[in-house]
Amino acid sequence: MNDSASEMLYPLLPLYLTSVLMAGPKVLGLIEGIAESTSSLLKLVSGVVVDRTKRSKPWIVIGYLMAGLGRPLIAFVNSWGWLLLIRFSDRIGKGLRTSPRDALLAESVPRNKRGLVFGFHRSMDNAGAVIGPLIAALLLALHVPLRDIFFWAIIPAVITLVLAISLKEPKRAIKVQEPVFQWSFEGMSPEFKRYLFAAGLFALGNSSDMFLLLRARELGVPQAQIPLLWAAVSLITTLFGAPLSAISDQYGRKQFILVAWVGFVIFYLGMGIPGLPIYALYSLFVLYGLFKAATEGVEKAMVADLAPMGRTGAAFGWFNLITGVMVLPASLVFGEIYESIGPSYAFWFSGGCAICSIALLKIWVFRSNI
Repeated sequence: MNDSASEMLYPLLPLYLTSVLMAGPKVLGLIEGIAESTSSLLKLVSGVVVDRTKRSKPWIVIGYLMAGLGRPLIAFVNSWGWLLLIRFSDRIGKGLRTSPRDALLAESVPRNKRGLVFGFHRSMDNAGAVIGPLIAALLLALHVPLRDIFFWAIIPAVITLVLAISLKEPKRAIKVQEPVFQWSFEGMSPEFKRYLFAAGLFALGNSSDMFLLLRARELGVPQAQIPLLWAAVSLITTLFGAPLSAISDQYGRKQFILVAWVGFVIFYLGMGIPGLPIYALYSLFVLYGLFKAATEGVEKAMVADLAPMGRTGAAFGWFNLITGVMVLPASLVFGEIYESIGPSYAFWFSGGCAICSIALLKIWVFRSNI
């Protein structure tokens, strides 16, 4: 439900920013980078607090409340500065709820079901991301103004809040003489630290998905079909997220991540090809959906596997912080290259970062199979 509200608006923001607020790729990179980096800082704070208090639900409820209240306000903005402020508050909500939610999922199931559970969670997120863009496409086809579409997000936001209030806390093991707050990497395994480094480098090349939609529009995809294209990506992730993640429970997470990152490289190098035909563009977006399906749940399950007992929240906090805070430099650099040098070089830069990350994961991160 939350993603149906979020993704109904997400594909429209680049169009709204460029056609209504008259801003370009640099501003888009600034907005998304600041918003996501702020969210990442709070993900560490909320994760550490959950480890201490053993309570996830309050942070999840507050996080969804802030997001639900902020999105409809986009309809009232008349400059990109106000849009930045609203995206900033929306990402604060995400920062407060993400690590507590991940910890709640990890501690609600046994280890050998984590891939399935995180994959299913991502599938449900992406199911909402199918519904949202379809609603947006329908409203655009009916010639509803962009501003008015933002008002519709209030309905799924209210339903999301009701569902969040109904959550129950999992049973957690309570450690004796636990420190008040544990912010450091003390007790974290070397594999976990190296994994964070590789994931952070990969995130440097993984800028905001809004650039993908902007690129698709430039390559000839009609405006009304942009939400449909994003809905198709989400549908692929919905269908394949849980099965692929569940297989990782049996055969290991590392190989799934490696193969998926290779798919990311192919996608980004392909998106950088000048004059890319429409059929090739659609094929690449299918590959991108499979990449998301093979990584979104598996990467979270990997963090849960590597987290020491009693510090699941902090482990997810550090993972979300490092991968999320890189969105700021990633989006700023990508937007600068995109506008100043050309979109091809921006996409090839991202592909290069991913290639380096693959090499690190393959030969350095894990000394044994995981």
